[in-house]
Amino acid sequence: MANKATRNKSKIRKGDKVVVIAGNDRGQTGIVLHSMDNDRVLVQGVNMRKKHVKPTQENPKGDIIDIEKSIHISNVQVCDDDDKPVKLKVKHDSNGEKTYFYKKNDQEIVYRSVKKHASAK
Repeated sequence: MANKATRNKSKIRKGDKVVVIAGNDRGQTGIVLHSMDNDRVLVQGVNMRKKHVKPTQENPKGDIIDIEKSIHISNVQVCDDDDKPVKLKVKHDSNGEKTYFYKKNDQEIVYRSVKKHASAK
């Protein structure tokens, strides 16, 4: 189990649009809602499960709700505007900053900059 010191250095993080490439939900796309420390991500609308909720004062009968469960990060891949999975690569620009990019039709399209960790100073 990973701890805070050995954080996941994945290219996928919260807010990225991903496509599921393996498992029961293969082919579905969604936005990453939460990136967990142990190589799992929570993707909107993917890996839906039923949960039985106990009765409360607001809901005296109880309920069965649908919630998203996490999926392993190896089963998702970042996708482009056409919902096609792409491989992200790292490039250093002239200022020394790192950016993620992918190739489409022999053109390099910048995805986003690499986030610097506070402990990596």
